[in-house]
Amino acid sequence: MRPSPIQATVDFNADGEQHGFLKLPYSHDTSAWGAVMIPVTVIRRGDGPTVLLTGGNHGDEYEGPIALAKLAATLKTTDVKGRVIIVPYMNYPAFRAGTRTSPIDRGNLNRSFPGKPDGTVTEKIADYFQRYLLPLADYVLDLHAGGRTLDFVPFAAIHVLEDAAQQARCEAAMHAFGAPYSMRMLELDSIGLFDSAVEEAGKVFVSTELGGGGTATVESVAVAVRGIYGFLAHAGVLAWNSQCVKTHVPDTAARTTTLLDMPDGSCYTISEHDGLLELCKDLGDTVETGDVIARIYDATRSGAMPVEYRARRGGLLAARHFPGLVHIGDTVAVVADVVEKGIPVTHGAAQHSAIHG
Repeated sequence: MRPSPIQATVDFNADGEQHGFLKLPYSHDTSAWGAVMIPVTVIRRGDGPTVLLTGGNHGDEYEGPIALAKLAATLKTTDVKGRVIIVPYMNYPAFRAGTRTSPIDRGNLNRSFPGKPDGTVTEKIADYFQRYLLPLADYVLDLHAGGRTLDFVPFAAIHVLEDAAQQARCEAAMHAFGAPYSMRMLELDSIGLFDSAVEEAGKVFVSTELGGGGTATVESVAVAVRGIYGFLAHAGVLAWNSQCVKTHVPDTAARTTTLLDMPDGSCYTISEHDGLLELCKDLGDTVETGDVIARIYDATRSGAMPVEYRARRGGLLAARHFPGLVHIGDTVAVVADVVEKGIPVTHGAAQHSAIHG
């Protein structure tokens, strides 16, 4: 396979703090010899694990970009043992446009793996992560939220894997992230996912859904920031009791997480109508089988009774459609099983406390 056209302006093997770009040549009407410049930060000190942190896989999800921009501006070489690679805006064209997919080729980066070095812009980005960055990483955290069309209770997530030992490692890292909820996630469409690429490479992988509505809140960003430091501590790159954690995580008190599970397709409620959406349950509410969770009104006329959508299973309302108008085929709601409450969040502080003496 031909080499990637993307060139990094940083040296991933050099100690120190580097802030540069993944430079992808892109010729277009306003810049004949232009390039897509994807910001990247590398912080390395000696031998140790490598953690790859990504945000902006979808361009309208902001908790990841905000939290990783904070980290890239403040994390120092003296804070780490090993290497941290930070890409806050993975699909940079989509991020700049504030859209889920790229305005250049309409590519959904999270459905484009393993990518192609001679493909579209989005496929070239996927190929670079697949062949150049993933082999460097031991741990990968990809931060997502609901974007403009979904809203979620804040959770970290893993998938059920064939390799039980790998899944156990992923689940431990998910718990260390310390989100209010932790999800064993079912994807309706897993083809081309970054998640799958990382998991198939045998890495420890955690994803998130930290809110939605095409914006970020104080609370959702705080969950992301605390989770990133918890993930780094779990990986052994820094210590949870270090000064950098105390500086950037105001509350390091012990916490718990609630484990959720999406075991099958009955978790999803999909709209079969266009219209005006009335949600009948709030995020985090308990749902019983048969409960009315949404009504959809025919917006072309008045006087018509709405169509009711009922839960096909009981559990917790973990996700909902965000805008007030809904279209046929949209996901209206997701109900997840509550598996276990009150799971202690640990960050490997005892195991890794010797990193900084």
